[in-house]
Amino acid sequence: MDIRNATVDDAAAIAAIYNPYVANTCTTFETDTVSAQDMRERLAEADELQLPWLAATESGSVVGYAYASRWKGRCAYRHSAESTVYLDQSSRGQGIGRALYTVLIDRLRAQGIHTVIGGIALPNDASIALHERLGFEKVAHFKQVGFKRNRWIDVGYWQLLLNKFREQAA
Repeated sequence: MDIRNATVDDAAAIAAIYNPYVANTCTTFETDTVSAQDMRERLAEADELQLPWLAATESGSVVGYAYASRWKGRCAYRHSAESTVYLDQSSRGQGIGRALYTVLIDRLRAQGIHTVIGGIALPNDASIALHERLGFEKVAHFKQVGFKRNRWIDVGYWQLLLNKFREQAA
């Protein structure tokens, strides 16, 4: 397996990984599948914001991806990021998510990001375990904030402080 920066050339493969989650799960709150063009635009936005978007490949095929996005739009949040990881269904349980997240966290730390936040639609034991293995701590639980697949969905937030001893942001 190789982990590298995702490019716009990966957009179709990334959409193919993501769309089954949209169509068949409550993992994401999107309800309409996305096109390769949608993914190209998301990749371009991340690039513009200088936030990492990574692809895991095996034998030249994208099998998973992870990226960081702005936590919120206001300026004071500029040292915080939200993290996301998705794997091809056949690639789950092989350590790829952990590898992607580890590289993503290292990149964010190197960029001076202070905290990373992962939102998890609940229940999702595998995602909770991944976040907690990497040191994230649960900091919030919102009840019934999403409605998808004919049911209300809770969302939990897990946080990882990257620079615990840094008192002031630059």
